[in-house]
Amino acid sequence: MAKSKMSFYEMFYTFLIGCFFGWIVEGLWSLIAKHVLINHTSLVIGPFDLVYGIAAVVLTMVLYRLKNKSNFEVFCISFATGSILEYILSYVMEVTFGFVAWNYKMKPFNLNGRICLMYSIFWGILGVIWIKLVYPKIKKLIDKIHAAEGTIFMRLMIVFLIFDALLTLGAIERGKKYEQGVQPQNKIEEIIDKYFGVEYLNNIFNNRWNKK
Repeated sequence: MAKSKMSFYEMFYTFLIGCFFGWIVEGLWSLIAKHVLINHTSLVIGPFDLVYGIAAVVLTMVLYRLKNKSNFEVFCISFATGSILEYILSYVMEVTFGFVAWNYKMKPFNLNGRICLMYSIFWGILGVIWIKLVYPKIKKLIDKIHAAEGTIFMRLMIVFLIFDALLTLGAIERGKKYEQGVQPQNKIEEIIDKYFGVEYLNNIFNNRWNKK
């Protein structure tokens, strides 16, 4: 990267790839650790793990200037950056969505259940792998996308992701009413109950949705 700053175009594609990468990683982790396939998406449509997407952008912006530093230096910065980001995202998701997406209270050296030492170390290792090995290849891939077509696709995806986010919020609100015994009031709520109901929400949010 010749520039010291990422363009919005680069941020978006890094975010999108990070979302998909995170979805795969979390799915494989649940399959290996829990022997169950969980659709760890943050939105009701599509393979988008927003936490990883946001983390991909933040880690890239913070670590890129350090890419030639020692692995230990990158690890330390990523350890701190990932931990702070995870804590903030946990809080924002609880306030916005009304549920705790992850809870580390049973793990040693945790802070309010939002972060813990084990996953902070994971962020440190992930940062080294990301900025030293993975991101350079992703950057080359992004550079190969034709700018005109890439910009059109980006705009279409932004519109879709906004729609997907609004639908997700609507599904969460409808799910709360469903658990209170409130029947659907219109066709849209009937569709939500059918395709994005409580069982679906429990799967994508790892059985923690609507639970503080």
